[in-house]
Amino acid sequence: MSVKVYEGEDLESLIEKAKEELGEIDILYYEVEKRGGLLPFFRKRRYRLFVTPKEEECRQPSVQQEQVTKELEELRRLVESLKESVSKAASSAPPPPPPPRGDGGSSVVFEELLVEFTGDALELVKKLLEKGVEPEVAKAIVEKSCGLDIETEKMDLNTATFREAVFSGVKELISFTGGFKVEPQSGEPKLIAFLGPTGVGKTTNLFKVASKFVIEQDLKVGVITTDTFKVGAVQQARVYASILNVPFFVATDQKKFKEILASVENLDVVLIDTVGRSHYDYWRLGEIKAILSGASLPIEYTLLISCNYDTKEALEVVKRYRGFFPVSSLFFTKVDESSRPGVMVNVPYYTELPLAYLSTGQRVPEDIKLLTPEVVTDYLVGS
Repeated sequence: MSVKVYEGEDLESLIEKAKEELGEIDILYYEVEKRGGLLPFFRKRRYRLFVTPKEEECRQPSVQQEQVTKELEELRRLVESLKESVSKAASSAPPPPPPPRGDGGSSVVFEELLVEFTGDALELVKKLLEKGVEPEVAKAIVEKSCGLDIETEKMDLNTATFREAVFSGVKELISFTGGFKVEPQSGEPKLIAFLGPTGVGKTTNLFKVASKFVIEQDLKVGVITTDTFKVGAVQQARVYASILNVPFFVATDQKKFKEILASVENLDVVLIDTVGRSHYDYWRLGEIKAILSGASLPIEYTLLISCNYDTKEALEVVKRYRGFFPVSSLFFTKVDESSRPGVMVNVPYYTELPLAYLSTGQRVPEDIKLLTPEVVTDYLVGS
């Protein structure tokens, strides 16, 4: 079988040229090379097309042809799966958690609280509302530490301090992961993917967690990034990985992701940094899912949410990401930039997702805390 190679910047033109010269042809496969440009969308593509004349086709397909056919079929299945994911997320996403009563509903709930609570209990509710805690959530937290005041026939605190009351309510109503659990030398690495909208701090906080694994637990850690979209993202991650002296990989597609995972079996944990995407962009979320679906091992997904989000928007983030990924924990960020950290209890209360970590600043690795009832209480009523 004779094989001819055509090179150029337009694949369709190369195919037409091959047909003009050879008549009926069989396309064996083609290669794509990106050249020039700092930004991905400014890079030029150069194609190398491998063809053979139809009349010289061998009766049995070549190994290369079989491989190409297999890859094309896999790509077709991937596209169909992606379309199905987008369709499901858009039309039949799971019902959202009970939404907080915002706007007019909040005033109604507050009027109810005036009727139900008195004394220190009512003062504590007001304090929680000032911190951005939803009225329903504040009521649920406070009433866990209340008893009936006989004189007013309303509920009042039976604890000595506000802190005791909030701690008791948070501990009972909110779940906590206790951190990411990794079993070293288990024979296969634990995979943890960091998800979230653009700008929540996925890369920085991933390396804070990586630092804890390396420095405090002496674990063998690897990092994979799929974020080749944001300018400088790969370079930033590579610098952090170099400082920690951990292996770092870039996965541009599902096939590359599979290859990387096959080469890191000796590691204890692999942290996966994903590209930041709007939670309203179903197609882009589907792209992330398509790449990560190449994993042969289960992936634990943690969703990062900024404390600057209001509760309604934060719940929308959770709802839409859950339409694509089995989110198992919440990781809150930028609490240092917010005066109303109540979203930290509102979201887990309505979604029943456990809290994992809290980012308290930009420094790596210092500015991170394991979320516990004590930590949440500190941010709501002080230490």
